[in-house]
Amino acid sequence: MINPTPLMQLVAGVWGFKTLAVGVELGLFTRLADGRALTVEEVAAEFGLAERPADLLLAACASLGLLERAGAGYRNSELAEQFLVEGRPYYFGAQVRYSDLRTYLPWHRIGEALRTDRPLTWDPQSQQSMFDTTDPEMLAQFWDAMYSTSSFTARALADAYDFGAHTRLLDVGGGAGAFPIEFCGRLPDLRATILDLPHVCVRAEERIAAAGLTGRICPVAGDFLADSALPDGHDVILLSMILHDWDEPTNRALLTKCHAALPPGGAIVICELLLNDERTGPPEAALMGMNMLVETEGGKNYSGAEYRAWLADAGFVDIRTVPFDAPGANGAVVARRA
Repeated sequence: MINPTPLMQLVAGVWGFKTLAVGVELGLFTRLADGRALTVEEVAAEFGLAERPADLLLAACASLGLLERAGAGYRNSELAEQFLVEGRPYYFGAQVRYSDLRTYLPWHRIGEALRTDRPLTWDPQSQQSMFDTTDPEMLAQFWDAMYSTSSFTARALADAYDFGAHTRLLDVGGGAGAFPIEFCGRLPDLRATILDLPHVCVRAEERIAAAGLTGRICPVAGDFLADSALPDGHDVILLSMILHDWDEPTNRALLTKCHAALPPGGAIVICELLLNDERTGPPEAALMGMNMLVETEGGKNYSGAEYRAWLADAGFVDIRTVPFDAPGANGAVVARRA
């Protein structure tokens, strides 16, 4: 018999997120790195908590698969050990922190966004875009969050698509460089250009230097929407988690620029959380679309069918979808310039 338990699970979803967020805020998972285990009493003493909240937090984190029992104490699960310990290669805590501080409260006003069709995390009347802010701390959190989500997504994409077939990559709107850093770290013959705004290029240079890839990855300042043309000289163009920020006319115009910038035989890779062709799921893509209502003026998540149609209209051929599983994307739509 049908019952409302699935609805209660949706209600409790926010409880799970906030439990994860407070664990990251406290640095709980970083403190438990490398197999360290703590009892309720030890967590209470180390974090300055009473035993009741310490007990409830540990039980809740364990129920979510973030911790596991170790004798009388708790230690990180494999999931937390890999992705919630600061300093790990694919640390995801920055995305958790950004979502908690930037988007969680605006989501409480989702009805307002539905009625007005206006973003809630920034003001279009006083800001040019969601990336235009005078708050340097929030800007830093945003780019750290994007890197956090992109780093493992880049790993998954590199496993699913052979970038070794190319020699020069143009990462359009590439942020701090998570994708080319992952690709060039694997492929010694690959060179890459990151096209992004000037202040973002500074962050990219720092990440590139830390990865030991200075000289192989070159950030270039530009505006892929406003500039009349994209940099040429590349045989593959990556658009990762870019097109969901914009409306269809803007995206079609950008794909036309990509086609013009590529040589014959050059490839384009659109990496996104793709809706199915019926636009009924999966939830991660559909809910990211709702998040675009909160964060952008015209963005939404699109289906693979929509991307395939736009690519064909822009003149691309051999269009196909490559599925994979990652936090920032569930697939890539790949095509070639004839």
